[in-house]
Amino acid sequence: MSALAPRSFQALRHRGFRIFLACSVLAMSADITEHVISYWVIFQKFHSPLLGGLAVVSHWLPYLLFAVYTGALAERFDVRRLIQIGMGLFVLVSLGWGWVFLSGRLEMWHAIVLLIIHGLAGVFWVPATQLLLHDIVPLEDLPSAVRLGATGRYLGMLAGQGVGAMMLLVLGPVRGIFVNALVYLPMILWLVKAPYGPRFRKGPKVPARIVRGFGDIAATFRIVRDNPVLLSMTLLAGASSFFIGNAYQAQMPGFAHDLGLGDPGPVYGALLGADAFGALVAGIVLESRGLLRPQPRTAFGLALIWCIALGCFALVHSYPLALGLLALAGFVELAFNSMAQSLVQLNAPVDYRGQVIGVFAMASSGLRMFSGLTVGIVGDVIGIHHSLALAAAAFLVTALGLGQLLSRRRS
Repeated sequence: MSALAPRSFQALRHRGFRIFLACSVLAMSADITEHVISYWVIFQKFHSPLLGGLAVVSHWLPYLLFAVYTGALAERFDVRRLIQIGMGLFVLVSLGWGWVFLSGRLEMWHAIVLLIIHGLAGVFWVPATQLLLHDIVPLEDLPSAVRLGATGRYLGMLAGQGVGAMMLLVLGPVRGIFVNALVYLPMILWLVKAPYGPRFRKGPKVPARIVRGFGDIAATFRIVRDNPVLLSMTLLAGASSFFIGNAYQAQMPGFAHDLGLGDPGPVYGALLGADAFGALVAGIVLESRGLLRPQPRTAFGLALIWCIALGCFALVHSYPLALGLLALAGFVELAFNSMAQSLVQLNAPVDYRGQVIGVFAMASSGLRMFSGLTVGIVGDVIGIHHSLALAAAAFLVTALGLGQLLSRRRS
């Protein structure tokens, strides 16, 4: 690992990565803008934490079921085309929201179906994107590319939350969601002729493994199990997603209401964007200073700070304090998530890289489905403030236990 010491903004020296990063920021911005608009309309129509929880479940279920398979597909086929399929599905979902908003026929099942399709789009996008990074930058620049990619996603989140709030104000939900569908086009168009993928790779080709059934999936899980770094980072990402994930974002209209914010204006947009702003600051500061080399122990420590910050956010009644806690949570979330992703990609066997990345995506994204239960559906019974605080406490205990267990195993 000493040869892979981080250098400031190293990945940006590659022109292909700069274009990829710009397109990723736009795509993530469109992704989040869609959520801002759709979650607000859903909340105004149904006023149901239960539906917010179901939205999280339906959105992340495809990751849990299909991430390993799409990771394997990304090894076998042109990753550019898989990402384009994902972008096309995102466009379809935005158009679908626009149609139900325009017709005035929005029902609960519409929201669930559209969120499932949205999740399928992400399953095609996320593992393929991580494999594409190996084609765009050399191995020594991979940690920089992963962290800058994560920073770009949070920049897109921040932009999307602000743009989504402004679209609600200026254009309204119908016109706003239709305009949003156009923002995915730059990624689709760039990938048409981007010089990356299997036929552009140099050096000896590694035969792609075909995932034919549960036996092949089990073999991938055994590889993860037998590698302490892969196991610890996958379990950490999975536990954070299981208990908290990003389920609190789906409940943000409710948190905003309880803080005295009753309209979708700039103050509400600031609350939505606080954690993304903190993550953006983290990406810039950590990358410019070359801080926090990828280490499992550091990732665990940052994850603990993250859950404490969110647990405190759930219980405060001060708007400025809530903003500060969300910004802190975003800062450490980017740090530990990008660190975990880097460690997985650097330690995954070359001939199983796609499947291992798929397993990590299943844990880090697919298990977010259950955070819809722990935060949203439980929140319908005891209130979203108490459900988020309890979820944070449960993750804190679990992470401490995992850290101790894995430390003993390494010893």
